Amino acid sequence: MTPTSLSTRDAGWIIFILALGAGFSVASIYYAQPLLPLMGANLHLTVEGMGLVPTLTQAGYALGILFLLPLGDRHDRRRLILLKSAMLAILLLLCSLTGQLTSLLVVSLLIGMAATMAQDIVPAAAILAPAGKQGKMVGTVMTGLLLGILLSRTVSGVVGAVFGWRVMYQAAAVSVALIGLVMWRVLPRFAVHSTLSYPQLMASMAHLWRRYPALRRAALAQGALSIAFSAFWSTLAVMLSEHYHMGSAVAGGFGIAGAAGALAAPLAGGLADKFGAGKVTQMGAALVTLSFALMFMLPLLPLHGQLALIALSAIGFDLGLQSSLVAHQNLVYGLEPQARGRLNALLFTVVFIGMSLGSVLGSKLYVLAGWNGVIMLAVVSGAIALAIRLLGKCPYRRCRTQHVLKKTRVA
Repeated sequence: MTPTSLSTRDAGWIIFILALGAGFSVASIYYAQPLLPLMGANLHLTVEGMGLVPTLTQAGYALGILFLLPLGDRHDRRRLILLKSAMLAILLLLCSLTGQLTSLLVVSLLIGMAATMAQDIVPAAAILAPAGKQGKMVGTVMTGLLLGILLSRTVSGVVGAVFGWRVMYQAAAVSVALIGLVMWRVLPRFAVHSTLSYPQLMASMAHLWRRYPALRRAALAQGALSIAFSAFWSTLAVMLSEHYHMGSAVAGGFGIAGAAGALAAPLAGGLADKFGAGKVTQMGAALVTLSFALMFMLPLLPLHGQLALIALSAIGFDLGLQSSLVAHQNLVYGLEPQARGRLNALLFTVVFIGMSLGSVLGSKLYVLAGWNGVIMLAVVSGAIALAIRLLGKCPYRRCRTQHVLKKTRVA
């Protein structure tokens, strides 16, 4: 059966399962970060060796986004999701059994690639969503994904400290296998919209990038927001340790605060359905910029007030970032529904570049200019994203034609 959309009741249950699948799969690339000291001690790794584990996992995820996501336009998404879930469960189990650095690094790279299952799930949710509910449904799945990112470190840190790092990976393997079985039961088959060969599929991505100015604006704006997001989270633990003498567990607590902001993403998706995704991207970018700018007030507050403001800002910018991401995905998916996999790959390639830049620039600015340097980077990045959304009108005749064609298809 080839789904077009489901009833609201049926879709709600399937979207919930997809949100769990997205969360558990993307969490797999972050479990290692708090476990590195335990893994290093157990496998006798150097600091450089430990650092390669999350680096190769992230590299695998980036390679998977660019080279595997386009397959969603050529093959049944259900088959791709189930295949990746099975591979991810096996790889997580193998990781728990590894005894040397080389095998650990190879498995880490492959875990990152298989974890792109999360990005296959998002366009699947857009396809299954009932008419007029696409934003809300995609928002729900993206909430699961972001919760997986934000909470994975906290969970793995606790489980690793109590039971050991190998047990954490075994538990992760079981969780992915179980959600894979549930998705096997509930997911319908999806239509195949392209007969292009794989080389042609990859080449067509450059054509899509040139053809749609709206795609370029969405990717660049979300990439700028990702710089701000990554700069903050990559330097927060260091700042808390140096300025407040607090450990990494407190940084994990701020992650939970940020997750609270992510929970409002379905609301943002609903607003995108009602008022248009463009407006939501503007509001999201403005909220990110404002939330970071508030942290310039930290020196004016007492200690508890400073920590409360950091938590409040984390909630605000995570909500703004997630709202913008959901709205940008709505915009991008509507450009050419038959190319959702490739469009999603292009969007998230730029987002991932933004994440990487934010981590590098944030760390360098923290050394050079302290926490205010990081906040300045985040504010400027948010302002650039807001400017792209406010000023990025489509000046080309082609854009007008696309808008007319889209209205004609809807009619």
